[in-house]
Amino acid sequence: MNATDQNGQDTGENGYDYVIVGGGTAGSVLAARLSEDPDCRVCVIEGGPSDVGDERVLRLRNWINLLESEYDYGYTTTEQPRGNSHIVHSRARVLGGCSSHNTLISFLPFPQDLDEWVGMGCAGWDPMTVLPYRRRLRNTIVPVGEEDRNPIARDFVTAAAEALHVPVVEDFNRRPFADGAGFFSLAYDPATNTRSSASVAYLHPVMDKRPNLTLKLRTWAYRLESDEAGRLTRVRVRYADGTTGTVRAERELLLCAGAVDTPRLLLLSGIGPADDLAALGIDVRADLPGVGENLLDHPESVIVWETHEPLPPNSAMDSDAGLFVRRDTAQPRPDLMWHFYQVPFTVNTERLGYPTPPHGVCMTPNVPRARSVGRLWLRSADPAAHPALDFRYFTDPEGYDERTIVDGLRLAREVADTAPLRGWLKREIAPGPGVTSDAELSEYGRRVAHTVYHPAGTCRMGAADDPTAVVDPLLRLRGQEGVRVVDASVFPSMPSINPMVTVLLVAERAADLITGRPGPQPEGGER
Repeated sequence: MNATDQNGQDTGENGYDYVIVGGGTAGSVLAARLSEDPDCRVCVIEGGPSDVGDERVLRLRNWINLLESEYDYGYTTTEQPRGNSHIVHSRARVLGGCSSHNTLISFLPFPQDLDEWVGMGCAGWDPMTVLPYRRRLRNTIVPVGEEDRNPIARDFVTAAAEALHVPVVEDFNRRPFADGAGFFSLAYDPATNTRSSASVAYLHPVMDKRPNLTLKLRTWAYRLESDEAGRLTRVRVRYADGTTGTVRAERELLLCAGAVDTPRLLLLSGIGPADDLAALGIDVRADLPGVGENLLDHPESVIVWETHEPLPPNSAMDSDAGLFVRRDTAQPRPDLMWHFYQVPFTVNTERLGYPTPPHGVCMTPNVPRARSVGRLWLRSADPAAHPALDFRYFTDPEGYDERTIVDGLRLAREVADTAPLRGWLKREIAPGPGVTSDAELSEYGRRVAHTVYHPAGTCRMGAADDPTAVVDPLLRLRGQEGVRVVDASVFPSMPSINPMVTVLLVAERAADLITGRPGPQPEGGER
């Protein structure tokens, strides 16, 4: 078997011990870990091309140019009556998945995020079990390098700490924090601006050295099929030249296609809400009502300033610093976050008629634990048709998400009005200083709201007696032998912070669950 197969094509049916559908963040980890056993045959089915040697992908600062490019599946949202209906949810079409496509901001999940999972029926996902896997991660995760620390980002950190009375945090992953301002930790090499994505860290060192590892690139999985015994073991795929074939898993089938394409694949295979499937003419294999439900995200809005002059050019990826505050001091976790962009992010403000400054910055108030929950479903039985994504932004009955954005816009103005950041800023472009009431800020904030590209939760994990859980705490697909889901779709609730590292931890733990190997021993301070 070839370690890499650029075109993915086979004649007839190929069998492997493990078939991994999706060569993204989780799939890269599983492929590397399972293929450590030279007698274990592992196949990865990835719809996109390789990232090896592709500077457009490997150079971190180019991330924004990958959005809505040939590397992007470009899923749209349904009409959002209380939000922005024009959001394109970028999902990566390249080896490494979204870790080859995003900003690689890297946070460990808060212990309380994992405690919440346990409280939702996910035994074995407590902080003492999960957080020690940080020591197994192969990615290089470091705070933004000194040479990449733009002077205006430094002054943002200083002003934020002064204005909102929060500490300056040197390393957000050193210990859990309640609030703070600082430069993010990124999975990258500061000397070269090269990504330390899941593919770079886990697959590049081994992909040409392990004959038991096969990568079928530019190969799209569109349906799961059963064997003669009724067990789901086969994946129907379409190759780059348009021909189709079947790949067979002899031990387990591992679905790692992400929070959009994993539930989509299950639905196309007849696993999901029975009435919805029958209405589309799809034969129902299993009535599993939770597939596609519990669609989660981190919504955020934006406030834009023009600067007096162009900014110094150095940066890791133009959103290198951030701010966290805790409005509810009875809680140990922050409940408001901002990314600080060293470029004016105006894709949504322009549509409402706001001007685009020649040079500027913005802050993006973000809802760490949004209470609005959405849903994904199929529009058609045609595998090529994109699913419907309804995030139901800002629809939580108590208005918590909306209030969080309004508070975030107000606090952003306080930071902007504080030295030394204040000296850089010429004027507020959007929404403009005349927009001051709660109602005005809410209307603006919701209409220009965007996503941080963190869809999750659509095949959520839960206890055996939870009728809406799609997988059990061992990540096994309910009612199906030999199938597991390993990606952000299994999250029962959203981690408070950027979730890529949480996906890596889930995948590392999944490798042990699959093989029966013991996990790392906890150390003091894991909480």
